[in-house]
Amino acid sequence: MTKIGTDIDYKMLYEQSQLSIASLQHELTQLKKMIFGSKHERFIPTNNNPSQLSLDIQAAAVAQCSIIDTKKISYTRTTTQITEIKKDHPGRMKLPEHLERRECIIEPAGKMAGCKKIGEEVTEELEYEPGKLFVNRYVRPKYATPGNEAVIISPMPERPLPKAIAGPGLLAQIVLDKYVDHLPLYRQMERFKREGINIPYSTITDWVSATCKLITPLYDALSKTVLQSDYLHADESPIKVLDKDKKGETHRGYFWVYHNSIERLVLFDYRPGRGQEGPLEILKDFKGHLQTDGYVVYDFFKDKEDITVLHCMAHARRMFFEAQSNDLSRASYAMEHIQKLYSIEHKAKQTHLDVEEVLHLRNAESIPILEGLGKWMKEQYV
Repeated sequence: MTKIGTDIDYKMLYEQSQLSIASLQHELTQLKKMIFGSKHERFIPTNNNPSQLSLDIQAAAVAQCSIIDTKKISYTRTTTQITEIKKDHPGRMKLPEHLERRECIIEPAGKMAGCKKIGEEVTEELEYEPGKLFVNRYVRPKYATPGNEAVIISPMPERPLPKAIAGPGLLAQIVLDKYVDHLPLYRQMERFKREGINIPYSTITDWVSATCKLITPLYDALSKTVLQSDYLHADESPIKVLDKDKKGETHRGYFWVYHNSIERLVLFDYRPGRGQEGPLEILKDFKGHLQTDGYVVYDFFKDKEDITVLHCMAHARRMFFEAQSNDLSRASYAMEHIQKLYSIEHKAKQTHLDVEEVLHLRNAESIPILEGLGKWMKEQYV
């Protein structure tokens, strides 16, 4: 009895060790892929799958193809005719009509007496004039009233930052350069130095901070418009944030992103952490469909009557993509069926279907695939 029990114990230990080894090997493979591997998730189905369309194209034939030279092939019952077609060169890019034209007329050198103009050659050149700093001088004459009882002077025009020397155009350019064109403030300072203007770093950062406060009403309006949608995508992305208490060091913050998928508008909400406080505050009045990557924080919204939580097929697919190194057969099976779903979406986009037509297409072709895939998953789950 003791020997049988010992054999069973050894067998169980062996099976557990094999599972642990397989799990550790899978983790090691994933770590190597994260550090050294390619980041794309391209999947090429196996050729022996009859459900996949395969094209028998030789590499040598592909290499001989030319974008400029194409061939038109026409068939009859007895002959095949091949006609060479030359594609026209696209030519030089046409410059937009809204740009200012500064005309420069170049007359021929020499005597032109008795000559008759028969036409002209026009050549357009795209040129750039570097931005320049200039000074607005507000001169306000002062007048004394009769009897010197009072002084009359016009008030200053409204300015974005009354106590700053920067005008609205300069403030707007600094903010655009920093946040749209990703030009750091210290590089902008170097550019100003070439113009003979030395702006302290503390001053320019104060300008940016104050200007951002001025556009808060625009952010509030954007937030209202985005959250009025009944279909939102939500996701959170980590970002390194300079630590104000530790010079030269950073800490991890998060941009929570809410995408109004109907009007294609995006709302960014910064939070120092990845907890549920952010989405609970932003989405407190939201009603509709909320699509996420399945992160546990969003589970709270599953219990709200006015919100339908959806998940992302790309994130579900990624799990099977990463499982290829551990279970190629079943991972490939799932990815091939997911690829069929992507093909259906591609067909809907290429044929420019409207909302009702897309719904009909998904009901007819996508739902059977999803139902079959769900049934297969339950059968495979142990």
